[in-house]
Amino acid sequence: MKAVVLTKPTPAKDIELTEVPVPRAVQGWAVVKIHAFGMNHSEQILRQFEIENDYITKPIIPGIECAGEIFDICAEDLADGRLKTGQKVVALMGGMGRSFNGSYAEYALLPTHHIFAVQTDLAWAELAAIPETYFTAWGSLFDCLNLKPADSLLIRGATCALGYAAIQIARTLGCRVAATTHREGKIHLLKEAGADECILDNGNLSEEYGGRFDKVLELVGCKTVCDSLLCAKKGGIVCNTGVLGGVFALDGFDPIKDIPNGVFLTGFFSNSPSQENIDSIFAFLNEHSLKPLVGKVFPFTEIATACAECDGGKVNGKIVVKVE
Repeated sequence: MKAVVLTKPTPAKDIELTEVPVPRAVQGWAVVKIHAFGMNHSEQILRQFEIENDYITKPIIPGIECAGEIFDICAEDLADGRLKTGQKVVALMGGMGRSFNGSYAEYALLPTHHIFAVQTDLAWAELAAIPETYFTAWGSLFDCLNLKPADSLLIRGATCALGYAAIQIARTLGCRVAATTHREGKIHLLKEAGADECILDNGNLSEEYGGRFDKVLELVGCKTVCDSLLCAKKGGIVCNTGVLGGVFALDGFDPIKDIPNGVFLTGFFSNSPSQENIDSIFAFLNEHSLKPLVGKVFPFTEIATACAECDGGKVNGKIVVKVE
């Protein structure tokens, strides 16, 4: 089969397809025939520098999510009735593309506890835009922010696939949504995505928006999270989910001084999805006739171009690669 195999930091222009054996199912692990996969910022981080860390298995096929169908599964795993050959599924996280081979391939051997059955008529490219992006948005908004219809929500760094998904979900729920971008040319995209208020982020929003929002979804990350804490009302919650700002840790962070009295700080790590989570997301999308915002679709043969587009940040919406 064709796959992307990495052993060291690799710029997008050097990404290429190589031939590797098709994996075979073993107990607890099933082979998924991949029809499409979404691309993510975390895969960019892996390609650019994270692969040098010892905790990354090498050589590695990257890719933290996919949409496809069960191709090969052991009899022991068929016995519980949850998965079966030919079933339409999505898979995400749990070590995909880091601890074991991921989705930049025609087939992937994945742990059955991170493969989830889906009931949907979406095309493969649309389906592939959902797993990681919508699970992260869903978990951030509901598990961490406890989002309610009456809430005012600030989404900081919203011109990314995760930001658009969060806008879509929150507006559908009934929230008033303010969304930010640091690029003036992308303000119109936030309006088109459904944001009630579109803000050009100068890095210091608290001067104008201090204490204004019930909930804040922080996608820029450590670079602006202290300022975002100041934007929350007393009793409000800030969820740090993204690292778009390229800063991965807080230097000199003082919880006593940097977290305002009565404001709560949490974070969402998307490594533990469940079938219940996936069922809830698809039920919500189906109930409200929602579809993901797919920015651009590439054939697998153009994976290097897709990686370059991901690195450039110029695609508005989720980048999807079709393997079929």
